[in-house]
Amino acid sequence: MNFISPEQALPADTLVLDNTADVLALGPALAGHGTVQLQFPKWTDGRAYSQAVLLRGRLRYSGELIATGEVLADMLPLLRRCGFTGVRLRADQKLEAAQRALGYFDTHYQTVPAERAAQLAAPAVAQGAAP
Repeated sequence: MNFISPEQALPADTLVLDNTADVLALGPALAGHGTVQLQFPKWTDGRAYSQAVLLRGRLRYSGELIATGEVLADMLPLLRRCGFTGVRLRADQKLEAAQRALGYFDTHYQTVPAERAAQLAAPAVAQGAAP
């Protein structure tokens, strides 16, 4: 996860999307953008999580996804699972706490599309067979 300071400029080709934007309607427009910025106007508004999952899963967007706005350290594990590659933390958030938050969970009850693909690609072990 890349941590972007408030002073650091995003790449010139960054597509900035409001959290109400219909990302599925963007399709071909994404091709010219290596970075997409998704906004969290409030930390309780999770629409940008859904946008990220749609971009990664349905549209197969492989560029950078940056979370901005009311981004808290506690949000980082889920941001990473949804496909975000960078964050600009809210001003009162500490970088050390955010980095620590990324190490909280190493397993999950539910998989995300990238994890499912990896499971399907792994060789299956028959029940009762020795590995």
